[in-house]
Amino acid sequence: MPLAHRYALYLAPTGPWRDLGSRWLGRCADTGAALPPLPGQPEAAQDWTRAPRHYGLHATLKPPFRLRAGATPQDVDAAARRLANADSAFAIQLDCEPLRGFLAWRIAEHDADGRARINALAAAAVRGLDELRAPPTADELARRQPQALPPEQQAMLARWGYPYVFDTFTFHITLTGKLEGAALEQAQAVVAAFADPLRGQAMPVTGVSVYVQPEAGADFIAARHYGFDGTRADAAGAAYLQGPAAA
Repeated sequence: MPLAHRYALYLAPTGPWRDLGSRWLGRCADTGAALPPLPGQPEAAQDWTRAPRHYGLHATLKPPFRLRAGATPQDVDAAARRLANADSAFAIQLDCEPLRGFLAWRIAEHDADGRARINALAAAAVRGLDELRAPPTADELARRQPQALPPEQQAMLARWGYPYVFDTFTFHITLTGKLEGAALEQAQAVVAAFADPLRGQAMPVTGVSVYVQPEAGADFIAARHYGFDGTRADAAGAAYLQGPAAA
């Protein structure tokens, strides 16, 4: 099996957040299959969700990366297993809020414990898989527009290949691309309506997941889910966790 173009460690939403969020985006990350829209979902949502649909429903822990020379997909699998084995299940409270111009499920302001657990998990993921990451190319760095970032985010981009890690990290499950004005307000109202049954419920966080981008420009798909209880579940991209070392 050839190497995937990029690998990532994500948190895959669980329970009704997974089901509703996947329908909202219009694609199942586990299979790659298109999904029917939610009842009453406006046609405009196809455009609103185009960017996050490409990545599949998720929250980023270790952002997508190419394997460095000598690293293998089996190394990614082993690192994900170690990370999962070192943690235990918890739960988080979520609210739909804007972030940098797009809508996302974010940790509720009052959920300090959930935020601390997620931040620790994300920090461990960034550190634990970084030795497998190839340095970003000049084009990859340029797409991040480093000149527009504040100094702290520029430093994170230079060291870790991504501007939003550690102190600059904000947990989020992306629900739209960048929107403005009336479109942002309309999208937020639609999300609030379909997610209303989840109000006051906590989403279980039971593990981490490796997602893969099979080739440049392709949609991301889940490869394997790693439960904190030691369980494993393969998804459509599992074959990309076997293969030769990167050149």
